[in-house]
Amino acid sequence: MSEPWLVGDIGGTNARFVLATQGKHRPELSELKVLPTSEFASLQQAARYYLTQVKVQPKRAALAVACPVTSDDIRLTNRAWAFNRLELADALGLEELCVLNDFGAAAHGVSALRSDEYEVLYGPARDPIADPVSVIGPGTGMGVALLLRDQASQWQVIETEGGHISFAALGTEERRIHDWMAARHGRVSIERALSGRGLSEIHAAMNDIPAAKSATPDSSLTPPADIVKCALAGDDRTSRAALARFCAILGSVAGDAALFHGAKTVAIAGGIVPRFVPFLKSSAFRERFLDKGRFAAHLEQVSILVVTHPEPGLLGASLCHQKPVDAGGS
Repeated sequence: MSEPWLVGDIGGTNARFVLATQGKHRPELSELKVLPTSEFASLQQAARYYLTQVKVQPKRAALAVACPVTSDDIRLTNRAWAFNRLELADALGLEELCVLNDFGAAAHGVSALRSDEYEVLYGPARDPIADPVSVIGPGTGMGVALLLRDQASQWQVIETEGGHISFAALGTEERRIHDWMAARHGRVSIERALSGRGLSEIHAAMNDIPAAKSATPDSSLTPPADIVKCALAGDDRTSRAALARFCAILGSVAGDAALFHGAKTVAIAGGIVPRFVPFLKSSAFRERFLDKGRFAAHLEQVSILVVTHPEPGLLGASLCHQKPVDAGGS
């Protein structure tokens, strides 16, 4: 067995770590541990804790982080963690440390999926996945990336901050939700609606809870997991309505992403949507995806899939240190 390397997917809520070893076609992942980021003062502390638990001292690591990666100095967007790549490598005893954007890693993961690790919702079922691929993902935030093959047929990822473009509300109810979020945050981005917190705020707006931040502390918002649970159980009308609205907005954004990327495939890879795929299919998602005027027929040929692999970000980050596979597949 090859020497393992450390792989992490570091979000605002959780830090996920695994050990990766060389596989025949892609890395093999093991020893998954999910650590709440609120319990650690820094990424270094969380990584040290994990390595102590698995009793391994790797020489290499790949970390996917929830923020732009433009230099060796990294600061997470939704968690007060900051580090320098070279200093972190030294502190963890690493010879190599690859750092990449978390959603860029998820997009790399999409390129390595087997056909049983995603579900095609609409459009042609193509195997392999046809590029360009718009990869979108509601989770703690809203990730957007572009995945495509280069002239040598190698997969390339273009990381973006597409989740921070403006939220375009459609209809009276969405304008009311937009205004509620604007009163709370100022500018309203897509991420304000299409994230776990966004689902909670859609729910609050539809329940006519006061929007001002001072009047609506975060602790008063219903957790997104509870909203999804009640919506799927049919126990709460507002929860069902909030989740339905979330799905409709996601459909609009997915259709927009397909158009501005020229995509043949849209892959939904966030942490929220796989929990309610049947609900999504019965919602207005498809209608809103196709609601692009003269380009509706064009979008009918776009494949829409939901990633069902449990950790696409870890899979994608692990590819940083995967050795090339020989032409013979050895």
